[in-house]
Amino acid sequence: MEFHANDEKKVEITTSTGTYARSAIKTHFVALGENYVDLVKQYVAPMYEQGDILSISEKIISLCQNNIVRKEDMKISRLAKFLSRFASTSDAGIGVNNVYKMQFAIDHCGRLKILWAAFCAGVGKLFGKKGVFYDIAGQEVRGLDGFYDHSFEEYGKYGIMLPKNPNGVCNEIYEGAGVACMIVDANDFSVDILGHSDVITLNDTELADLIRDNPAGQSTQLTPFVLIRKIS
Repeated sequence: MEFHANDEKKVEITTSTGTYARSAIKTHFVALGENYVDLVKQYVAPMYEQGDILSISEKIISLCQNNIVRKEDMKISRLAKFLSRFASTSDAGIGVNNVYKMQFAIDHCGRLKILWAAFCAGVGKLFGKKGVFYDIAGQEVRGLDGFYDHSFEEYGKYGIMLPKNPNGVCNEIYEGAGVACMIVDANDFSVDILGHSDVITLNDTELADLIRDNPAGQSTQLTPFVLIRKIS
């Protein structure tokens, strides 16, 4: 098998647990309600070898789970419009400067918590501290994707929440497709391991190090799967 990297990414990476080759696997545009086990069987299983680890974008699992919030079902409040005007932009993806994401934060956390998060974020800016809003609002708000159509028009219609039961999903994929995997929330600035198959022995820090340079990319690559194989 020949391993392929996305543009400006490297195939090989050396970590504390060894040197690995990573192959970004291109798929079709995955639509809402598709079956993630079938996707892994179709695109990954034919090239998978025992000991490999598959990294899966959290977005694809959430789309398969229909775990989204549609713009048309949201009512944008004056508070969301006001707070989003003062929120910082981020190169890592959609932020609460997007009024829909701010409204999701209010709906998910409640007005008081988001007001407190916004106040603390403002104080944090005075001292050069970033990410305070999301530290208070929580992972579900931080991890919300979508609500923009810069990469794909469909993503402008809804927000994509974090996957439900990521560990369970990974175990289901292993049982159904024979592929050990992890679900990741990754961009060019950070990597979070949301869940992984029980058969994987590396810890979350070691797993995150395998994809610390975000080999899947975060634009229009259509490579939600990255197959990782230890080579030394």
